[in-house]
Amino acid sequence: MPKNKGKGGKNRKRGKNEADDEKRELVFKEDGQEYAQVLRMLGNGRCEAMCIDGTKRLCHIRGKMHKKVWIAGGDIILVGLRDYQDDKADVILKYMPDEARLLKAYGELPENTRLNEGIATGLDDDEDAAADNYLEFEDEDIDKI
Repeated sequence: MPKNKGKGGKNRKRGKNEADDEKRELVFKEDGQEYAQVLRMLGNGRCEAMCIDGTKRLCHIRGKMHKKVWIAGGDIILVGLRDYQDDKADVILKYMPDEARLLKAYGELPENTRLNEGIATGLDDDEDAAADNYLEFEDEDIDKI
């Protein structure tokens, strides 16, 4: 059996996540950047996002964020637009929920943007429709079975 000569295992690579507690400065978009809301994760460091300008783009998560900042459906992100590909973009920053609320309050995001209320695809719009999916049996029906 060879001796372990490394510095540690998986937990060392993960490190301490101390940066979450600190408040960071709110970053606004510049030219060549756009706000977007994640529609769905595609895997392989990519996601599909609806930009505020109304364009659906395929976004690539940059290496600095990959496996360090977890992005889920419905999150507000800042994407860098590509000059040569309009349908693709690069994720620059993920906004925390309180930062997204501040952006909406400052008027950077439209009023109809839904912030962190589940996935933005509209699957959870009708809570009444979920109740209609159940079948009700009466006592007579159960006795026949």
